[in-house]
Amino acid sequence: MTAYVLSFDEIDKASLPYVGGKGANLGEMTKAGFPVPTGFCVTTAGYRSFIQKSGEIDRLFGLLEQLEPDQLDAIRNIGKQIRDHMESLPMSDNIRSAIIDAWKKAGEKAAYAVRSSATAEDLPTASFAGQQDTYLNVIGEEQLLDAVQKCWASLFTDRAISYRMKNGFNHRSVFLSVVVQKMVFPEISGILFTADPISGHRKTISIDASYGLGEALVSGIVSADLYQVRSGNIIKKQIAEKKVAIYALSEGGTITQEVPEDKQKEQALSDEKIIELAKLGDQIEQHYGSEQDIEWGLADGELFILQSRPITSLYPLPTMIDDSKLQVFLSFGHQQMMTEAMKPLALSFWRTIAPFGKRHITAESDVMVDAGGHLFVNPTSLLYWKPARKIVPKVVSNVDELISNALMQFTERERFQKEAVLDKQVIKKARQLVLPIIRNTMQSILYRDTSRSVAHCDEYMETMVQKSREEITPLSGAKRIKWIQARAGKLLLTLVQNLLTYPLSGVITSKLISYLSKRWLGDDKEVHLLNKSLPGNVTSEMGLALGDLADQARKYPKVIEYLQNAKEATFYQELSQVEGGEEFHKEFERFISQYGMRCPGEIDITKPRWHEIPTMLVPSLLSHIQNLKPGEHREKFEQGRIEAEQAAQSLLQRLQQTRGGMWKQKWMSRLITVYRNRMGTREHPKFILVRHLDLFKRAILEEADQLVKQRIFQHRDDIFYLKLNEIIEILENRYTANIQELIDLRKKEFERYQKLTPPRVMTSEGEVITGRRRDVQAPAGALIGTPVSSGVVEGYAKVVLSPETADLQPGEILIAPFTDPGWTTLFHSSKALVMEVGGLMTHGAVVAREYGIPAVAGVDDVTKKIKNGQYIRVDGNEGYVQILDQPKSE
Repeated sequence: MTAYVLSFDEIDKASLPYVGGKGANLGEMTKAGFPVPTGFCVTTAGYRSFIQKSGEIDRLFGLLEQLEPDQLDAIRNIGKQIRDHMESLPMSDNIRSAIIDAWKKAGEKAAYAVRSSATAEDLPTASFAGQQDTYLNVIGEEQLLDAVQKCWASLFTDRAISYRMKNGFNHRSVFLSVVVQKMVFPEISGILFTADPISGHRKTISIDASYGLGEALVSGIVSADLYQVRSGNIIKKQIAEKKVAIYALSEGGTITQEVPEDKQKEQALSDEKIIELAKLGDQIEQHYGSEQDIEWGLADGELFILQSRPITSLYPLPTMIDDSKLQVFLSFGHQQMMTEAMKPLALSFWRTIAPFGKRHITAESDVMVDAGGHLFVNPTSLLYWKPARKIVPKVVSNVDELISNALMQFTERERFQKEAVLDKQVIKKARQLVLPIIRNTMQSILYRDTSRSVAHCDEYMETMVQKSREEITPLSGAKRIKWIQARAGKLLLTLVQNLLTYPLSGVITSKLISYLSKRWLGDDKEVHLLNKSLPGNVTSEMGLALGDLADQARKYPKVIEYLQNAKEATFYQELSQVEGGEEFHKEFERFISQYGMRCPGEIDITKPRWHEIPTMLVPSLLSHIQNLKPGEHREKFEQGRIEAEQAAQSLLQRLQQTRGGMWKQKWMSRLITVYRNRMGTREHPKFILVRHLDLFKRAILEEADQLVKQRIFQHRDDIFYLKLNEIIEILENRYTANIQELIDLRKKEFERYQKLTPPRVMTSEGEVITGRRRDVQAPAGALIGTPVSSGVVEGYAKVVLSPETADLQPGEILIAPFTDPGWTTLFHSSKALVMEVGGLMTHGAVVAREYGIPAVAGVDDVTKKIKNGQYIRVDGNEGYVQILDQPKSE
């Protein structure tokens, strides 16, 4: 049986279940020799024994378990009932005597800080800091026992209950220890972070310091100086005006006092003590092996450590082969419009697909790395080449303006430029890949016949997919996964070499058309119309096909009625039972055969496809039926094509009137022709990749089914939590570790990663570099982004986090975290588009221009800042979103 009380020198990290995170840390540091004031812990055994005496607590826990985190009034009510009940319970004699004995041994005359320490507190993945109560300057037996009992009750403060609910902790499985620590009465105290908590920089120690007790700083009632130390040198001092401080009273308790005016703007901690404290913080971090959040105090010239816990807010760093040089990582999710966390199989696939930084074709790339369940690209070696420092940010600016700017900031840093030793092999490989593409692209722009560009891409796609299907069909077991690994390893490089020149011709001609229009005509006001209804765009064609499918459903009122209540498990079965269902089923299957491998977040192989969950398409079908007339989607597309032709004719006619007009007209006509013939192929490479991902997934799940039959997996989806090499090892009976333990661990990690927001750009030192936008002419209070499709509209906002739950009404403006081809089905119903991520050449921007609706991308947290039903203005010319009052007619 665990003792009710343990002294600090009896505690270490293994004691966490009995003394909680705070208590375990204090015991660990005491044993390691750090300057920690002495004390003891009332263990969780004491807490459990205490609540077991209650005949009421089970009922109250049951009431809590019925609540949701947003039911604040009910949480407040039941939490108070539990606290009142716990404070009224008598403490048993054996617990009382254990506490008093430890107190007498530590020193009856001393004052103590009494703090709560929950068993789920201060873990590497969650911090319960501040959720329970703290009592300072506790003096005497009765004050101590009362503070301990109040700490137990504080496990059920409103904030503690809500925190546990939101983070998935069961109220019955979180127990409380109470830390009783001898008070020091510091002249100065504060908090030390062994990594900068704002920027994430791992090499920067950040110190907050103020007068009196540190609790005032933690609670936010006083200002503090900020000092930063890097490599033993003070690199920043920010002296605050420290007007008040909290001090201990001799009779117990604390008092808030004003700081003398002559000391308010003085540096609280001397330079010598700043350096000494930073060294101490570094030693504590090295002891724990992770970045720490440390409470400290300075009393009589001596530094004391009052607490240390892991910093849980830092974004994880990628694993690096060489961490001696400064490197930069760009978020792949922001570039691919899919910022959600990925499971290990998806991460493994993309690291295999990446063509660079690999020892062999089936290896995982060192240039494409994962951190916190998200993918990042490391272009550092390429950026050592000076021309790349100009080219790469310009290319990236088409995808994300903030990433581009952050990248430019990084390449301007003195340390990066000092370490930039060019690897000639990297440049040689880059040239070998890029030069043929550039040569082919320029030839296409200048003189090649581009009229069959879409047909060529279609033929290439069908041939490639069919070949892959034929090769994989006879394979099984490890041979099949090895084939998938090898095919994935060369897939992207093959697509880049064979298809990139097609859309690249479109991008370059688009830039040239705009540039020459401004130069020769003084404006490019008609150029955006050339984007409309581009021929051959497979994603636009999918949107049109979905419109055709919706028109088929219109013929059968009972089908529409059924779709409004369709269930995933019985979708096809029940569809066939309604009037017109058989006919609609055939049309639906035709659509699925063409596009069923697509879905929102389709670059993640583990995401369910439309053919797996066909009900994901239902909201888009119903929205189409509700918002558009029969055939209107085709009419709009045709009207867009006509407008594009008229814009082209207008441009050419205007050029004819200028000096040298015949030559200019001929050159512009060529550019427009190439642009219209080629820009529609932009989606082909991705569509080929997605079709292969679906082919791979079907095969992998067949292997998973066999592993379920062999009782190696509990469920077929368990395979999503493994890497490709691990699957091969399992199929070849070479995997020796406990498979289920590994899968369970990764499932928990994935749950944690889903809550993380990946930074756009970070360095190998963990620093998040925040890019800056260009100056935007926007009204005060407007939300700023990147203009990606011209036009200005007003309307009601509809925030949509996933397209399968969308319910767009006529004239609403789509507010989304991002869009990819899985969202295209909503574009016909949207008046405008606003996205949290994206740039000029990302999916949503291109499709918005084709559909002729204004769009703004890269508006940070717009899905949180704008609420459903708010009346807003979207300015796709300048790049901002403005929340307005209701229109005057309302």
